Amino acid sequence: MAPTVSDASAKNSTTSSRTGYGQLLRTPGAWTFLLPGFAARQPFAMLTISIVLLVQHTTGSYGAAGAAAAATGVSMALFAPYSGRLADRYGQRAVLLPGVLVHTVSGLTLTSLALAHAPLWALFVAAVPTGASVPQIGPMVRSRWGVALKDSPLMSTAAAFESVTDELTFVLGPLLATALCTAVTPAAGLVTEASLTLVGGLLFAAQKGTQPPVAAAGHARVERGSALRIPGVRVLIVAFLGIGSVFGGMQVSLAAFTESIGSPGLNGVLYGVFAAGNMLSGIVCGALAWRVAPQHRLVVGYAALALTASALWTAHSALFLAGLGLLVGMCIAPALITGYTLVEGLVPAGARTEAFTWLTGAVALGQAAAVTVAGQLEDHLWGGAGFLVPMAGTVLALATLVTLRSRLAPRSTARTVARGIGHRAPVTVD
Repeated sequence: MAPTVSDASAKNSTTSSRTGYGQLLRTPGAWTFLLPGFAARQPFAMLTISIVLLVQHTTGSYGAAGAAAAATGVSMALFAPYSGRLADRYGQRAVLLPGVLVHTVSGLTLTSLALAHAPLWALFVAAVPTGASVPQIGPMVRSRWGVALKDSPLMSTAAAFESVTDELTFVLGPLLATALCTAVTPAAGLVTEASLTLVGGLLFAAQKGTQPPVAAAGHARVERGSALRIPGVRVLIVAFLGIGSVFGGMQVSLAAFTESIGSPGLNGVLYGVFAAGNMLSGIVCGALAWRVAPQHRLVVGYAALALTASALWTAHSALFLAGLGLLVGMCIAPALITGYTLVEGLVPAGARTEAFTWLTGAVALGQAAAVTVAGQLEDHLWGGAGFLVPMAGTVLALATLVTLRSRLAPRSTARTVARGIGHRAPVTVD
């Protein structure tokens, strides 16, 4: 996905991109929401793998572990857009304060039930509020950047920075959860996740000065109701479902693979390699000055993701699997960054938190379906069969993108562009 730039613009863009991250982090008030937000967004990266490792330990079944994790993911996917809509309407603080409390209590309840060897249905009962109350910090931070930067050209840098931050959490989160569950106690991952949610969420909610203002009632009704009705958003949801299938399939299958070779501690290392590739490619992608239209970049990048994910099931050694995981991770970040970039051009400002949560929820739903299916495949077929899930998810999503890619092109006359926040050339087609 090499960018095509003219000589003159390349020089200017490269100079700008080299200083872009530094300029972004010097934005007044940025650190007040970035630091607590980083802690509070860890649950999204830690929750699934913590549940899988705990429930598999107490039940001995990856199928049961995947099902419990899937219940959490599905409930999160269903409630995340509603949470985003409430945040747009009533303010982020009003949604976060009760949400982090519910999540902490329900997460600790799920931990206690699992340790008590409660039946699977009881785990499901606790898993639903645990997932439904996961704080949507990533979308909220993105909305805060919109307030802090407004029409600044740094908005494109902010989109890349946030995607890199997401990937960093997927490096640290699974590593931390796996280390705690394997070296301390199987329950340590969920306990730490609940603690980070409580502390980080409350600190983030306390930053009232940087949260987006609540829109006027009439203006809000027009814009907020439009997020899911925009065809391009629905196409992006399918793409993010495929990305979620990679995360979920990798988490279950890597755990099963490392256990089958007698080295369960390698699980976090292999997943960390995968997430590190994701993060590094995100840094590079955000530092490039692209002139290729984002909808075209998304199709090309997604094709690379589907190709690399389709090779995972062929791995028969930890080293080979680490190499493939690195390549898969390197293909995910460009797709995520481009997807969020497209939202900026497709969706009115008053509905963007909701739109971002639809995409976050799609990742969670894809992850939930993947851990369920991959867990069943690992239990009933050969070792490594769960890696077929990322292949299927990305190939189906790619077919949708290719077929409906025209719906991702923002129209220059659309109200969403007129009221946008200045993303880099959202309507340029080369």
